[in-house]
Amino acid sequence: MSRTAGLARDPLILDREPLSARTFGALRDLLHNHSGIALSPHKITMVQSRLAKRLRALGISTYEEYLHLLEAPDSPEWGEFINALTTNLTSFFREGHHFSRLVELLKPDQGRSRHLRIWSAGCSTGEEPYTLAMTLLKAFGRTTSIEILATDLDTAVLATAARGIYPIARVEGLSDEWKRFAFLRGMGAQRGQVRIRQEVRNLVTFQQLNLRDAAWPLGGAPFQAIFCRNVMIYFDKPTQRQLLGRFRDLLEPDGLLFVGHSEALLDNALGFHSLGQTIYRRKAGSP
Repeated sequence: MSRTAGLARDPLILDREPLSARTFGALRDLLHNHSGIALSPHKITMVQSRLAKRLRALGISTYEEYLHLLEAPDSPEWGEFINALTTNLTSFFREGHHFSRLVELLKPDQGRSRHLRIWSAGCSTGEEPYTLAMTLLKAFGRTTSIEILATDLDTAVLATAARGIYPIARVEGLSDEWKRFAFLRGMGAQRGQVRIRQEVRNLVTFQQLNLRDAAWPLGGAPFQAIFCRNVMIYFDKPTQRQLLGRFRDLLEPDGLLFVGHSEALLDNALGFHSLGQTIYRRKAGSP
């Protein structure tokens, strides 16, 4: 029996076919050059497993063929490649102290400003920006203009986020007060699901964005706060420094940056000072 015939009869064999170190290295380079994500060498098994699904979907038999598909910069496979290799772990009120501290830090300025503009960079399936919208709406009410920009590289998670519909298990850890405030429980065919209330959903705009792009078409005034949590851990140090400089430039004077619990900024030359709990304020007078 030929190897090709065996592959045709047993599609799962692709999960057992080793991805060569050379092809893995080429795939890593493509991912890094396109998105800034730096995969470590020990991720080869993860990459092989995730891309095997794409090989089966495309009806091709080797990772080398898949690499050849991606070498065309306008390949329609690029979106699927990025979606397959990005990790999207999130939840409502993840690292919940960030949201209560955001309200505390913004309140002194609310006597002067009735407009809030926040960026959720790396929003995944939407739990973070919706939590921001819920928190700010409850804290400041409808008399304050609240604008949440939510971006991600992964088009699949953005589609989920824009729908604003989740399995009911995703909100089981929330208080009844938050459930009533921000969610509608599905009935009939939608039983077992919840939907974000429209008044919360209206505060969030979703947009596909690659943080490695030379220009970010974000529009509007500077941001009072940027949330970029558990995203920079996937980038190498030079890319992290570049991103932090760009975030700083997009913040208002004294604007706030929230990063993940494992992403402490230790370089004082980056234009931020620490407020504790991986919250940073733009330094006064920083360029």
